Amino acid sequence: MDAKTLINESVADKFMRYVQVDTTSSELSDETPSTPQQWDLARMLEAELEAMRLEDVELDEHCFVLGRLPASPGVTGPPIGLVAHIDTVSGIPGSGVTPVLHRSYGGGPIQVGNGVVLDPADSPALAGAVGCDIVTSDGSTLLGADDKAGIADIMRALAILVNDASIPRPDVWVCFTPDEETGKGVLKFPYDRFKAKIAYTFDGGELGELSDETFNAVNGTVTIAGRSVHPGSARGKMVNALHLAGEVLASIPAGWRPETTSEREGFIHPTDIEGNVEQVKIKMILRDFDQGFLEAKEAALVRTLAAIQERYPGASVRWDGSMGYRNMKAELNKDPRVVKMALRAMEMAGIRPVIKPIRGGTDGARMTFNGVLTPNIFTGGGDAHSRREWACVQWMEKAAEVAVNLARLWAQETQ
Repeated sequence: MDAKTLINESVADKFMRYVQVDTTSSELSDETPSTPQQWDLARMLEAELEAMRLEDVELDEHCFVLGRLPASPGVTGPPIGLVAHIDTVSGIPGSGVTPVLHRSYGGGPIQVGNGVVLDPADSPALAGAVGCDIVTSDGSTLLGADDKAGIADIMRALAILVNDASIPRPDVWVCFTPDEETGKGVLKFPYDRFKAKIAYTFDGGELGELSDETFNAVNGTVTIAGRSVHPGSARGKMVNALHLAGEVLASIPAGWRPETTSEREGFIHPTDIEGNVEQVKIKMILRDFDQGFLEAKEAALVRTLAAIQERYPGASVRWDGSMGYRNMKAELNKDPRVVKMALRAMEMAGIRPVIKPIRGGTDGARMTFNGVLTPNIFTGGGDAHSRREWACVQWMEKAAEVAVNLARLWAQETQ
C-alpha cells in the first residue's frame, strides 16, 4: 500500500484490515513469537511504516516491529514511544474474522450474528457509544480489538503527523509487540534499540480510560506428591493426590476468588490442574494492587499447604512461586509528567479522563520496571476476549487524536 493511501485511510478502514489477519498467540509455546501467523501482521506493519518514510524501521528476529518518526526541526523534547500488541488471545477463534460495521448505533442490543448478542445490559460501556459507528465480528470469532484497535489508533496518529508538518513533535518511536496475551513477548523487548524512555501502551478499553496502576502478580504451581497403592489393599497406605488437590482448591477463601472480587480487591486463582493419584500439579496466579496484601495471600497459601501435608503423612505438598510483574504506579510517580501529559492530551481532545487501575497486567508494567515509563491509554474497544468484542470508530479516532496531542505536548518539554 502506498504512502498516500495509508495517510488518507481512516482509522476504521485500518482497523478492519488488521483484524482480518489471524494473529492468535499460544500459551503452549516457549518461542517468541509463539505462533507463526503473528509474522503476517508484523510484516504488513513493517511495510506500512516504510511506505510512510519512518526511519529505523525494523522487524527483528522475535517479531517486534520498530520505527521512528523523526522530531520536528528544532524540537529537543524527550523521545516518546507508542506501543500496541499484535497478538490476540487463544481459546476463541481468531481466524477468518469478518468485521461488520454497524453505523449510527441507536442503543439497545446489537445482533452480532451466529447467536451472539451485544447488549448494553451486559456491556455498560456500550451505552456511551449511542450515535457512533460500532464494529463487531460476525459472531463466529472474536473481533481482535484487543489490540488491533490500538495498532490502528497508532497508525492513524502517525499518518496525521506525517501529513501535517506544522504539528510539533519530538522523536516518536513506535513498537508493535508479539505475545502480550501470553505475558512472554515483552521479555524480549528491544530496549537497546527503542530509544524512548517515556511511552504509552494503547491497550485499554472505553473512551477516556487511563491506567497508571496494575496488579502485583505472583505466578506459581502447587505440586502434590501422593502415594499410589492398589486400591484393593490401599487402606492405611494410599495417599490420593487428587483428594488433596480438592482440599487445596476448597481452602481458597470465597472472598479471595476472581469471581467474587472487583475494583481494588485481589485474588487467588487456580488456572490449570493435571495429574493422577500419585501426583497433581495446580497452576495458580495471585494478584493484588498492594504488595503487602499479595505477600499475605501467598503466606496464607503456604500455611494451608503445610497444614494439608501435616494431615497426610507420606504426602508432599509444595508451592513454587515467582514474581510475574509489579504495580507500576510507584515507578510512574517518579516522573509525574508522564501521566499528567496523558491527562492533558485527553482534555485537549475534549475527553473526560477516567483513571482506572487495571485488574491485570500490561506490557507497560514490565517496561516501566525496565526503565521505560509506560502507562496505558484507551483504544476504543470493549468486551475483549469474547465473541461480543466490539470497537467504536469515533472512540478510536479520539485515541489517535490523543496520540497526536502527546507528541505536541512532549515537543514543548525539555529532556
